[in-house]
Amino acid sequence: MTKLASAGRISIAWGSSLLEAELHDTPTARAVLAALPLEALASTWGDEVYFEVPVSARLEADARQVVDPGTVCFWVEGNSLALPFGPTPISEGKECRLVTEVNVLGKILGDPQLLKSVKDGTRVRVARAE
Repeated sequence: MTKLASAGRISIAWGSSLLEAELHDTPTARAVLAALPLEALASTWGDEVYFEVPVSARLEADARQVVDPGTVCFWVEGNSLALPFGPTPISEGKECRLVTEVNVLGKILGDPQLLKSVKDGTRVRVARAE
């Protein structure tokens, strides 16, 4: 597998929790980076956290519906970052299956299970990581 170039790192913070993620150099990842910093109210769907961001994009060539836990995704239909960390209501087994195909932006560094503490309505802050 070819290692993708990095577009940069982001921090995802809520309450007293923080995760960082490395974003690949893709058109959607660059658009998200350009929209930072931002705050949004999170929603959850099974073991997935998602929230709207001021970015619109089209599906990219490598878009997919099933991803690894901790993948940073962009849900095109919802203009949202999607952060799956386990099964969703439509998953088969333990896979991370999103509602539709998504653009893959990068990977959370650290334990994506920390996202379990995010509840519907939690304020999430996303910024470029220092």
